[in-house]
Amino acid sequence: MGTRVFGPMWLVILLALICLKEVASHGDQPLSKILIHKAVFALDDLAYIRASPTVLGSSGQNSEWVTLDYGYANSSTDDWIGVFSPANFRVRIRLTVSLRTWKCASICLPESPRTFPPLLCTAPIKFQHANYSSPKYKDTGKGTLKLQIINQRSNFSFALFTGGILNPKLVAVSNTITFANPKAPVYPRLAQGKLWNEMTVTWTSGYDIEEAEPLVEWGAKGRERTQSYAGTLTFDRNSMCGAPARTVGWRDPGFIHTSFLKELRPNSLYTYRVGHRLFNGTYIWSQQYQFKASPYPGQNSLQRVIIYGDMGKEEADGSNEYNDFQKGSLNTTRQLINDLENIDIVFHIGDICYANGYLSQWDQFTSQVEPIASTVPYMIASGNHERDWPGTGSFYGNFDSGGECGVAAQTMFYTPAENRAKFWYATDYGMFRFCIAHTEEDWREGTEQYKFIEHCLASVDRQKQPWLIFLAHRVLGYSSCDYYVEEGSFQEPMGRESLQKLWQKYKVDIAMFGHVHNYERTCPIYENICTREETHFYKGALNGTIHVVAGGAGASLSEFASIHPKWSIYRDYDYGFVKLTAFDHSNLLFEYKKSRDGKVYDAFRVSRDYRDILACTLDSCPTTTLAS
Repeated sequence: MGTRVFGPMWLVILLALICLKEVASHGDQPLSKILIHKAVFALDDLAYIRASPTVLGSSGQNSEWVTLDYGYANSSTDDWIGVFSPANFRVRIRLTVSLRTWKCASICLPESPRTFPPLLCTAPIKFQHANYSSPKYKDTGKGTLKLQIINQRSNFSFALFTGGILNPKLVAVSNTITFANPKAPVYPRLAQGKLWNEMTVTWTSGYDIEEAEPLVEWGAKGRERTQSYAGTLTFDRNSMCGAPARTVGWRDPGFIHTSFLKELRPNSLYTYRVGHRLFNGTYIWSQQYQFKASPYPGQNSLQRVIIYGDMGKEEADGSNEYNDFQKGSLNTTRQLINDLENIDIVFHIGDICYANGYLSQWDQFTSQVEPIASTVPYMIASGNHERDWPGTGSFYGNFDSGGECGVAAQTMFYTPAENRAKFWYATDYGMFRFCIAHTEEDWREGTEQYKFIEHCLASVDRQKQPWLIFLAHRVLGYSSCDYYVEEGSFQEPMGRESLQKLWQKYKVDIAMFGHVHNYERTCPIYENICTREETHFYKGALNGTIHVVAGGAGASLSEFASIHPKWSIYRDYDYGFVKLTAFDHSNLLFEYKKSRDGKVYDAFRVSRDYRDILACTLDSCPTTTLAS
């Protein structure tokens, strides 16, 4: 139990400075711009805000548009509206400090150690300027706004602020609205299991296992269904490593359930729905979904793979996007949804939603990708904005995760890793073997991850799985973006020093990375030298690895350097993603598509036989043999 302290002043000031320093270090997350801890209550009888409808999802929807009507006699261009959930966000807190156990997450500081006004300790889920869709708001003092609200396990209210986002003053609070069933099972996301014939289904709900049993009802399309029970995970504020995840960014994530659907028939269609059996015997079900089971490793069938990084989330109602934070995200999402019948599996290689410690954004992201992730396996890798936090074992001691330190990502999504906290894993999809590294953990020679990478590359049977793909978040290969060139490395420092001999030895076809928010493709390359001169069609052995940066799926773009290295075949400062199509064991098509129109802007083909993989190239075979 802490001791109540109302002074001295120096202690309060010191603690406030520590909190503010942490919150201010998280970069461009739009919610971080709001100094919510400085908000004051100035409720005004001349201000109002009303929300309708009051009940959402009456027909089972998990997303609806809400109309806001509002007014303020002293209106200003700086006025804005915040969406809060739970609806009762107003709190009155006393300053409690224990010098031995104090943590920034445990308090919300008042302006003075002697006064304790109502304080806001929780950031809004989203926000928008009051004049966004009412350009005459400043003159008339009245406005309307439509916002899209998703089911997030609690009720909602809307607050009208004046004073801008730097000195917010709350002048009006709306009525409360809620979903018909706020606890409903929502946003299912598929992922491959540890076995080729296993699919996992993960979803979010408000039901603890003490209230209801989570389960999936599933079966081959048109056949009898069975029920499989799910495991349940969650995390709390104490699981977070720092602010804002432990402070103004915290929001209860609900319960995350995962079920394992086993012994699937290769390439067969299955239908499923997720739900909960309440202890009174009734069931709560989601809508019905379907997926196609993965092909057997080595199976010769048409196989289509989407790969991108750094997509993030974007609000369809235009909120939170004042700095064009992730303006390509919705375009990428829409292109994938429109072409979903021609996609078999998706890899999102790090920087998933850029929540950066604002936990409500994970729900927003899983809602955005639900049409994709509920239909095809959605495999993720960890990036700096999921994992990095000082003193927590990450390879980089920066603040990019906003205090999440990997907990949210590894809980919200399933990956077939031996240890999900370490986030490296292998997965097979028909003729493909994917080796997914974790660049936020040490990958250098002699480390645990290095041993995993070599085993993943060495253990594949290239006769059955000729297409060997290496995936990671940070660029461990080649990039001519401006900040790598300024460092003189064309890569993450120490990036490829230990790994390039593995890529060469095991004949990795393509190494693909995110982190840099653009698109770039190299020639087949080894030790900075192109091993093939062709650019769009490769017949026979590549003799090196093609490196690709595919980090332009949504977040603000990264500039290229003015110099153009010889190994850089194609560069594009735009939003897009990559598609790989394996037609058979000998023919692979690579395509780069832009998010704005879905058209192909760069492509190449590989055509070869198994004997081409067996042939030795520089550093790809042992230096000594039995004959020698």
